[in-house]
Amino acid sequence: MNINVFVLSSLLSLSLLLDARGAQKKLLVESVPDGVAVEYDVSYLPGDRKEKADVYRPKGLPAAARLPAVLIIHGGGFNDGDKGKGREVNFGVNLAMNGYVGLSINYKLRKVQGQVTWPQNLHDCKAAVRWLRQNAEKLNVDPERIGVMGSSAGGNLAAMLALTRPSNGLDPDAPYGGTSAAVRCAVDFYGAVDLINYHDVKMFARSRADDPDLYKKASPISYAYDGAPPLMIVHGTADETVPLSQSEALVAALKAVGAPYEFLVIPDAPHTFHLQRIPDRDLRAEVMGFLDRHLKSTHQK
Repeated sequence: MNINVFVLSSLLSLSLLLDARGAQKKLLVESVPDGVAVEYDVSYLPGDRKEKADVYRPKGLPAAARLPAVLIIHGGGFNDGDKGKGREVNFGVNLAMNGYVGLSINYKLRKVQGQVTWPQNLHDCKAAVRWLRQNAEKLNVDPERIGVMGSSAGGNLAAMLALTRPSNGLDPDAPYGGTSAAVRCAVDFYGAVDLINYHDVKMFARSRADDPDLYKKASPISYAYDGAPPLMIVHGTADETVPLSQSEALVAALKAVGAPYEFLVIPDAPHTFHLQRIPDRDLRAEVMGFLDRHLKSTHQK
């Protein structure tokens, strides 16, 4: 190919890519209602990490306001997905409209064959909770009232945040060591939570047959305990990606130890949905009600 043609073709491809990204950002901005303020691509990880966060807040907050916060963890099979997808925007907007600060994050994803991304992806999520606490005053957050919600792979990570404790050895030394990564409650949307009974997962670069203990270690059902933070588990009966039996296994594990949970089974719902994207079903009252009971109640410390 002639060098000039190649350069022009490359520039055109880059221009189209930038235009597409700009259009996507414009669409994202236009989907946010007037009462919600969003700060995009905030650095919540130190150093040169490219993964960023979007912060959703009600507009016009007084400087002294201290709102409960909810970490939002996107799905994508631990390999892809993004904090700015429609589902995550829906979560963030609804949180802000209901008096919460929402932090939607990108985290370590598997991008090349053989790359191991667990437990780094879990560590990133724990770092995000710590970052919320360290920046509570600037973000108008009450550091004692932090929850988490996630979908699919994000549902696994949300449940892991709720159920793992420092004694389990999964809290990273850095960043923000010495700051708690604990959450007060969690919402797991159709997450794979019993990985040894799921399928091989690429983030380990190992099969279940090769290392069953690793798969159990990354499964929230392994950490259910009496006194765990309350979990809401949401799953559709028509899910062909993560079977309903995965959530049923987590419910059974929580029930066996007396841990608090709410199980919301959505008839005929597929794998991917948000709070309003189910025909004839609006989940906002149920999910926000759960969060309100555990993050806004005056009886909570």
